[in-house]
Amino acid sequence: MAKPITWEALFALKPVTFHYKREIDPASTPQLGLVAEEVEKVNPDLVVRDKEGKPYSVRYDQVNAMLLNEFLKEHKACVEEHRTVEELKKEVAALTAGLQKVSAQLEESKAAPQMVESSVRGR
Repeated sequence: MAKPITWEALFALKPVTFHYKREIDPASTPQLGLVAEEVEKVNPDLVVRDKEGKPYSVRYDQVNAMLLNEFLKEHKACVEEHRTVEELKKEVAALTAGLQKVSAQLEESKAAPQMVESSVRGR
């Protein structure tokens, strides 16, 4: 069973630029990929092994599927955070409006003349 890969594990994968041997690619076109031995440390299920059991190649189809899966999880979390931010913006706007109303009432009460009742008693 394949070991699940996390963002932390994905960040541990370090892409490298390399060239295939001339007998495989006479043009020596630069390639971008991963080193199988390094990938094995992160997740052994992501490598193809040679006859001796040594890491030979990376199973990029599995790496891509895992990347897509992690991307979709992060996208879902981002959408949920966006909803939360929008709800918080509405709450802040409502609280701001309420505070402005209370501030206006306070200013109004300060500006209104104060009536003081006094009783003068005869001496």
